[in-house]
Amino acid sequence: MGRAFQNRKESMAKTSDAKAKVYGKYGRELYVCAKQGGSDPHANLALRGLIERAKKAQVPAHVIDKALDKASGGGGEDYSPARYEGFGPGNAMVIVECLTDNPNRTIGDVRTCFTKCKGKLGTPGSVSHMFDHCAILAFDGEDEEAILEALMEADVDVTDIENEEGRITVFAPHTEYAKAKQALLDAFGELEFEIDEIQFVPQTTTPVEGDDIAMFEKLLSMLDDLDDVQNVFHSGELP
Repeated sequence: MGRAFQNRKESMAKTSDAKAKVYGKYGRELYVCAKQGGSDPHANLALRGLIERAKKAQVPAHVIDKALDKASGGGGEDYSPARYEGFGPGNAMVIVECLTDNPNRTIGDVRTCFTKCKGKLGTPGSVSHMFDHCAILAFDGEDEEAILEALMEADVDVTDIENEEGRITVFAPHTEYAKAKQALLDAFGELEFEIDEIQFVPQTTTPVEGDDIAMFEKLLSMLDDLDDVQNVFHSGELP
């Protein structure tokens, strides 16, 4: 029993650490989003979507409220977005999005992850031109023509619409995120979005094989462990 209990205790600790990391990342992103566009979710559509995603990730209400209250007050941390690009094991392209209050620390930490995993940090723009920066909205639906018509009437620049097994996925340039989401809500009322994000989607994928697989997974894990890292996008195709 002692060993089983110890395993369970370690597992619980890892889960707790993981939750704390998720809460911290959402708290920071909520703070920055509210600071930039206002802390009223009805007026700040990006914040509204972020709050919905936080709730789906089971972020407690007090964490969300604390971030919004902090953004409403004066002062507070001065976080700024930072994006790093590079090549991981197997030459797969990687984009790392961060929110940082110390860019020198953050780029050093990110570079260390790449170096330790046989990767290489590149210059700005070295890989992002091989990704599409997309707003992605997915929800239950069947009539893609009606959805396309509603978006076109709202003058939304739609990149693509997919209809797969009763789920509609709308792709639009990242600059059209707020307009596209508002157009859908205006046309169809409250929608339950399964995906409501801005992502970098690779135009082509890179197979990661052999010894590179474990090293690539290590890179992703190390980046995920960094407090400043918010999102990691890559072209790696893992088996």
